[in-house]
Amino acid sequence: MNSSESSSATLDLGVGGMTCASCVARVERALKKVPGVEDASVNLATESARVVFQPAEQMEAQIRRAVRNAGYEPRAPELTRDEDLSPWAGFGPVALGLLLSLPLVLPMMGEPFGLHWMLPAWLQFLLATPVQFVLGARFYKAGWHALKAGSGNMDLLVALGTSAGWGLSMWLWLAEGQMHLYFEASAVVITLVLLGKWLEARAKRQTTSAIRALQALRPEVAHVMLKSGGEADLPLAEVMAGDRLLVLPGERIPADGVVEEGDTHADESMLTGEPLPVAKGQGARLTGGSINGEGRVVMKATAVGGESVLAHIIRLVEDAQAGKAPIQRLVDQVAAVFVPVVVAVALLTLVGWLIAGASLQDALIPAVAVLVIACPCALGLATPAAIMAGTGVAARQGILIKDAQALEIAHRVDTVAFDKTGTLTVGQPRLVAFVPAAGQDEATLLAAAASVQAGSEHPLARAVVGAARERGLELQPAEAVRAVPGRGTEGSVGGAQWRIASLRWLDELGTPLGMLQSEVQRLQGEGATLSALLEGGALRALMAFADEPKPGAAAALAALRARGLRLVMISGDNRAAAQAMGRRLGLAPEEVQAEVLPGDKAQRVAALRAGGHVVAMVGDGVNDAPALAAADVGIAMGTGTDVAMHAAGITLMRGDVALVERALAISHRTVVKIRQNLFWAFAYNVAGIPMAAAGLLSPVVAGGAMALSSVSVLTNALLLKRSR
Repeated sequence: MNSSESSSATLDLGVGGMTCASCVARVERALKKVPGVEDASVNLATESARVVFQPAEQMEAQIRRAVRNAGYEPRAPELTRDEDLSPWAGFGPVALGLLLSLPLVLPMMGEPFGLHWMLPAWLQFLLATPVQFVLGARFYKAGWHALKAGSGNMDLLVALGTSAGWGLSMWLWLAEGQMHLYFEASAVVITLVLLGKWLEARAKRQTTSAIRALQALRPEVAHVMLKSGGEADLPLAEVMAGDRLLVLPGERIPADGVVEEGDTHADESMLTGEPLPVAKGQGARLTGGSINGEGRVVMKATAVGGESVLAHIIRLVEDAQAGKAPIQRLVDQVAAVFVPVVVAVALLTLVGWLIAGASLQDALIPAVAVLVIACPCALGLATPAAIMAGTGVAARQGILIKDAQALEIAHRVDTVAFDKTGTLTVGQPRLVAFVPAAGQDEATLLAAAASVQAGSEHPLARAVVGAARERGLELQPAEAVRAVPGRGTEGSVGGAQWRIASLRWLDELGTPLGMLQSEVQRLQGEGATLSALLEGGALRALMAFADEPKPGAAAALAALRARGLRLVMISGDNRAAAQAMGRRLGLAPEEVQAEVLPGDKAQRVAALRAGGHVVAMVGDGVNDAPALAAADVGIAMGTGTDVAMHAAGITLMRGDVALVERALAISHRTVVKIRQNLFWAFAYNVAGIPMAAAGLLSPVVAGGAMALSSVSVLTNALLLKRSR
């Protein structure tokens, strides 16, 4: 529990047993009825609830009791973040249902061809009963809780319809000695609805992996400098603000803080998304989770645990995932009205036939037929079947869709926001300009610069060496090479002393820019990162580094704009660099948002949504994770970080910007199939229920019609595989 403002407290609580959006609404209603509770937000993806309340005696116990009384299990929040599971986790009950139902269905399928394979009644009973009361127990439980809450859902209708079919079969077998039983209808309904539930659960599990990936960025231990001298390795949870921490080269920085001793570079791409390591000297700020470069530094911790930037990003992802997609609720909302209507029609059918003078058996059969044909088997399969077909088509085109909600929503996207580095650009610095001083030979100077930096792993050094090799220049062995943290590199080549210096070091050395001053201003205006090449104390050349647009990125943006979509590029770069890249990508100045801090990207996306837009966010870095989760649809580049891919509902496995347009197109076709499936699922019920009530359909025919509706829904969904 933690404080929220001055007078309220917040409790994060795990909730077990939720299966659909109606469960979420039921838990929220139960929590809000507790005296003292100000607000409650339930997250189906993480199976958790966040409750804001006025502190009072035994308040937490009352909140947990309210969850249990609503029919769900209160848990500690950490229990909801289990380890990654196999894609087939939880498929056992579905497989068992298929195994037991298949022998019941085969004889029914053979009858139209004059084949009579009807199993003995006792064998039908042995096959159907475990499906009905063991595998179907969850429907009885969920339906009972819905009934107590005064609402209806698909679970209740499944329980009623299958119980009616099973019960009538038992009566006809034991009381009448008949062989035409209806066990197969109840078993098949339960099995196919379980299949739909499993498909939904598999997609839901993917959403919690983003938070686990973010938490993995925290190192387990920190090197704490003791006041008595020496150092001790302590668990990160024991580090306090004000502690002095030793960070060795290559280690993750354990907490937010400032440098007290030493110089280094820090790889902050997990926060900024930018590829260039940032120089860190005394007094510079360090961010927990980023990677220390080549220097050994001592830092003072200023924010630890829940107050760190990384913890803030984790909270942003958790909060953004709490959002609910209205399309996902559609079937449950319809079922809430559908269930009482069907039950009422079945009862009216029974009463009507009795009034008409029919016997109890003759009146019961059409009433059961109404419940059997109304069982929402096709309704339960309509959405997941189309989603599975759509995701298969997408996977063949290099688009990994892990979030069914994203697939459903993406067809309504009218605004696409892009991260810059690694998404629209290559994400690696290149030497884009080499400007020698007057009278100097460019090839000789570039060979000297590359020779000094040949042994360095710094991204800018690799860019210089790569440029020299592309031109076929011969490198010479360098001597006495020394890296000067935060400033540059120096060494001796061919008897001459060379320095590759940052402009800061150039200023400290007192070296004038001379005639190259105008070039410095021009290149900085284009957003380039500059270094200077010195021979002895004389300036010989300027080197400009910048990222490059991905091949085809500009054409991909143009294709999206041609579809009528609004485009936005959000970057942490300075304004000049971001606008320069925007021009190269064909973006207008108003489509470029620069100097956006990591925590603010999600706010920019939220602002776009608040303006009435349906927003897709495309990114690849850890810093993009909150924005990906905050968008209506998160689209991650597969060439980026695992965190971005976990937070996004859609991952472009080739990192090709052109796949964004394809993903939106596949979403549109899939949603069309979902709507068609729902139409056909309801069409069978709308046509079949009156016929069953009129006695024109027996429960056997009703069961066949129910199965036919499922087949038609699945067949229609599989037509997606023909999409080009």
